[in-house]
Amino acid sequence: MTGYRALVCEALTDDLSGVAVRTLPLPVPGPHQVLVRVRAAALNFPDLLMTQGRYQFKPEMPFVPGLEAAGEVVSVGDGVTHVRPGDAVVAHARCGAIAECMLAAADEVRPMPAGLDFAAAAAFHAAAITAYVALVRRADLQPGETLLVHGASGGVGMATVQLGRHLGARVIATGRSEDKLATVRAHGAHETINLADDLRERVMELTGGRGVDVVMDAVGGDVFDASLRCLGWGGRLLVVGFVGGRIPEVKANYILIKNLSIIGVRAGEYGRRDPARGAENVRAIDRLASAGVFRPHIGVRLPLDRAAEGLAMLARGSVTGKVVIEP
Repeated sequence: MTGYRALVCEALTDDLSGVAVRTLPLPVPGPHQVLVRVRAAALNFPDLLMTQGRYQFKPEMPFVPGLEAAGEVVSVGDGVTHVRPGDAVVAHARCGAIAECMLAAADEVRPMPAGLDFAAAAAFHAAAITAYVALVRRADLQPGETLLVHGASGGVGMATVQLGRHLGARVIATGRSEDKLATVRAHGAHETINLADDLRERVMELTGGRGVDVVMDAVGGDVFDASLRCLGWGGRLLVVGFVGGRIPEVKANYILIKNLSIIGVRAGEYGRRDPARGAENVRAIDRLASAGVFRPHIGVRLPLDRAAEGLAMLARGSVTGKVVIEP
């Protein structure tokens, strides 16, 4: 094997016209690097944003998008001892996963958690680490609290629902499709709210007028604005992203009056800034995955040739759960 196929971003465009499947020369791992044969790669919203030049991290052009994959070790470079050729592994990096092979740093590759197949192993890491950093590290979610999860039918949303329930919270999930909300209930939500209804009114009905303790918001825009009004005294609003498009603004007096906390969540950067605690987070999500807490819902499986279609599905918001590419 001298070459491998990959989805390559050759130009930054809004409509994915700058990405195409190409054949690339097979790399040889250098010191502290691992070459992985990709059996499954999961798509994430940051992958789409990178192809548009709209993400915080901007890879050098051209690049292969893809944050997470699972597969088998092909070869390792000097200094790599924790995995060896033939091992089933999870690989997570800022890019490179949507391909037949992925070259990653040694600390970006680890043994695959027990109890997961390749597709589930590829699809759980990014969502689970975001949920864990948000609920455990940043919000300090406590048993008996009420958690409101927006975008609950996506990968991060479902992982947040699953972890919130595991931590003993009452979980209320929101969305715009009754079919998707039914899937979210099957994955652990206690109640669901269709955003076609008045969000604050429904939250207050479900909480006896008290409001919720924590909001997980990856949507932004009008949903963020409404979420502020859904929080009870001392509530925490977790800002994860802005898939709704508009980056919201908030009046500081409202935060003061209700003793609120607005908390940013960048799970990957959290681990890079604090590697020791980042490693603890990864060990924790692997244990939870092996215990059955994190079980990603794979809504679509596609071959590598159709990977761009999968990114377009993310852009439309038409997928429940995760899109997995199986080269």
